[in-house]
Amino acid sequence: LFNTGSALSSLGRFYASAIQDSGIAFDVIFGPAYKGIPLVSSTAIALSTEHNLDVPYSFNRKEAKDHGEGGNIVGSPLNGKILIIDDVITAGTAIRESLAIIRANNAQLVGVVVAVDRQEKGIGEKSAIRELEMQYNIKVISIVALEDIINYIREQGGDDEHLKDMEEYRLKYGAKE
Repeated sequence: LFNTGSALSSLGRFYASAIQDSGIAFDVIFGPAYKGIPLVSSTAIALSTEHNLDVPYSFNRKEAKDHGEGGNIVGSPLNGKILIIDDVITAGTAIRESLAIIRANNAQLVGVVVAVDRQEKGIGEKSAIRELEMQYNIKVISIVALEDIINYIREQGGDDEHLKDMEEYRLKYGAKE
């Protein structure tokens, strides 16, 4: 529901703050098509306006363009250490696809920043995020975790239907770690 300029601007600031707080060293931020495109754009703007960091950013096209600038990367070349900006990680498919693009450009994935850690099981009992961290030796940062959202709704009260749905979801799909 981040579908207004104001909401997207706020979300970009949240990503930028999470990146700053993480301490991850990177050269370029990358947004996987399609959801990652406005996320990486708004994050680059917020890093500049809120943190005085003029950070290069890029994103991919789903299909390579054979005219104009060509290729499947838009924006900054993928050089050095790359930090992926995405909405959530479920199975990690978008991250793995992005990793292939990053490696094809002789760059190095150093981390991922997501809005929400859904705290879902991956292939085993560990969370999908924890599995990605272990498999690729990267850090995954989230702005907020499902458990934080559940606790907030419990404290605020008045949204029992959504709270019940989220608790059931957590029981069914939640990771032990």
